Amino acid sequence: MFDPTAFDNMKVVIEGALYDLDLAGEIVITDRNDIVNMAKMSRSFDVHFQLSSTQQGSVTAKLEIRADFINLAAELMPNSLSQKQDGCTIKLQFFHYGITDEAQLKKIRDIFIDIWGETRQIRQSVTITPSISLIHNCISIEFDRLINEDQMDDLVEMIDFMMKTNEQLQSYLIDLS
Repeated sequence: MFDPTAFDNMKVVIEGALYDLDLAGEIVITDRNDIVNMAKMSRSFDVHFQLSSTQQGSVTAKLEIRADFINLAAELMPNSLSQKQDGCTIKLQFFHYGITDEAQLKKIRDIFIDIWGETRQIRQSVTITPSISLIHNCISIEFDRLINEDQMDDLVEMIDFMMKTNEQLQSYLIDLS
């Protein structure tokens, strides 16, 4: 019988928690990707969602988990590889449009630091497409360690923090309008 990997188990927990929120009407899942890269023997899973109370084109959150070959091998062959390599990486992203002002970008960073703390890697990028007058903002949060099944409860709690982040960012952007 198939024994699910840590990646599979974490994916199911994340997916279940998010779809429960979608069914409850708190969020709307807008995209979902479940990718197996056969060339690199890696897997990734991501889900994009918006708060259900927001309008289309507002803040979108993305939660991504990824397991590379070394992570899978460390789990399946624990005697030959370090247990420190078993698990998944997690990346969170929040997308919105229209901000280039440095003071506003700093305020957005402050919102993220207030929620996620100063120890997280928080990156903002602004992409400008002049031909269609589009300004696309992306804020990424990366964790500098692997997550494994021992942190399963933390994954569900992380979704609550993502919703709080989405709410506060959306509120700030509405105040700017």
